Formats: sequence, structure tokens, C-alpha cells
Amino acid sequence: MADCGAQTRVTIRNTHGENLVGILHNGASTSLVIVCHGFQSSKERIPMVNVAAALEKDGMSAFRFDFAGNGESEGSFQYGNYYREVEDLRAVVQHFREQKYIITAIVGHSKGGNVVLLYASKYKDIHIVVNISGRFNLARGMESRLGENFIQRIKQDGYIDVKNKRGKIVYRVTEESLMDRLSTITHLACLLIPQDCRVLTIHGSMDETVPAEDASEFAKFLSNHELCIIEGADHEYSSHQDVLTSLVLEFIKIHTDKDKDTSKQTRFGRVHKPIHSRF
Repeated sequence: MADCGAQTRVTIRNTHGENLVGILHNGASTSLVIVCHGFQSSKERIPMVNVAAALEKDGMSAFRFDFAGNGESEGSFQYGNYYREVEDLRAVVQHFREQKYIITAIVGHSKGGNVVLLYASKYKDIHIVVNISGRFNLARGMESRLGENFIQRIKQDGYIDVKNKRGKIVYRVTEESLMDRLSTITHLACLLIPQDCRVLTIHGSMDETVPAEDASEFAKFLSNHELCIIEGADHEYSSHQDVLTSLVLEFIKIHTDKDKDTSKQTRFGRVHKPIHSRF
């Protein structure tokens, strides 16, 4: 393990032979939390940086990285790729286990929230999962990006080019990648997550990208789940970074230490009801 308090650039090969680039925040222990970014984002997004830094400051190590086709990592960007990104995360987990780290938790923001839940449903080997602003119903939110009648158009042309406000093509959505997203059924994955896996869902009440109602849907299908709605927070937690990082840190710490001190009391308990935090 590298010296604590340092940040180290790490490159990891995925199963497709692509290099995934990430930053390791070296804490005072081999306990490691992996932090996953969202759709068309990167490890440099403010929530990813701040969560990793907070974990490092508290003595844990953290690793934030770019999925293939995003940020500095190799590969081409694809619209769907949910389970492909699960395999990127798997490559990261295996790499650090080989380096003798203990993977304590996986944390994901937005699409990354979906990825960490899908990982937990498939591999069942990490028992603390934090879903920040994940989308429950993946069929929603598509028309705003792809336009009206997008299914008919993509079946006719084979693809849709998504452009920015200046008319520049940002990415292409193929019929295959569209079907990848539509065939990823969140509630079925949630039902496959083991009961001993503790899941925290955090969402902002003012999220205009993914509605806060999606957070409540996760609670219906996850058996060991806590829900925290941060009043006034948007999708990026622009004015609520301290609240976000403290919630993530507290949840990971209490469930990491739970077996050591079962009498410890925090806002996170076994009562499965929403926690509305007003800060």
C-alpha cells in the first residue's frame, strides 16, 4: 500500500483490454471504498472528489475512477452499458483485492448508483452499498435527451445523434444501446441483493434530473435499506456537499463498526422508513 495521505494515479485493465484510470486516496488503513461516477461524467465530478476526500480524511482509503469510454479511460462511450460498467467495477474490485485491500463499500452517483446496485445483485460480495441519486425506472428520462418518438426513429434509422445546444453531436445512441438500457430492470436486481447487504439511498428533494420519487421506489424492493432525502438538494448536491459527504461517511462507518459495537446509536437504524434530513 502507498503512503497514507497521498493520492496515486492507478491504471487497471478491464476484461475488454481497456485501461481504466483512477485516483487512489490513500488513507491510514487497507479498508477501501470505491466511488463510481454517473452518466457521461468522470472521476473529477465534484461529488466524487469530495466523497473520496472525506473518506481519506477519516482514515479510509478511497478509489474514484472513470468507466470505459468516460474521462481518461480507454474505450468508446455507449448510452447503455449498465452491466458492462458492472464488469469495469468488478475489475477494480479484483485489482485492489490482489493488492490486499479490503473492499468495505461501493458508492455510486446517478448512473453509478444503478451500477453499484447491479454489482451487489450479481456478485453479492460487498455488503455496504450507497446509491446517490440513482434512477429507479430506466425507461424514464429518455425523451428529454432523445426527443419525441425516439423508439420509432431509432428503429427506422438505427441510431439517434444527441446534440448539444450548439448543434454539435455529443454522442450517438444505437438501437442496441437503447435496448440495453430498457432491458435493465432495476426492481428485479434489487430483489437479488442479499439481505445482509446494507444499502443507503440518498436523494435531493430538488433533483430535476432524476425525480426524488425514484428514491422511494428503491425502498419498496430492497430488504435492508435506508432512505435519506436531503431537502433542497439538486442532482449534483451543489449547495449540499458537506451534508452528502457526512451522510455517506457516517453510514459506512456505522455499518463497518456494527459488529464491534452493537450499542452504537446513529440516525441509521433497522427501521425501514424514509429519513428526511433538513439542513
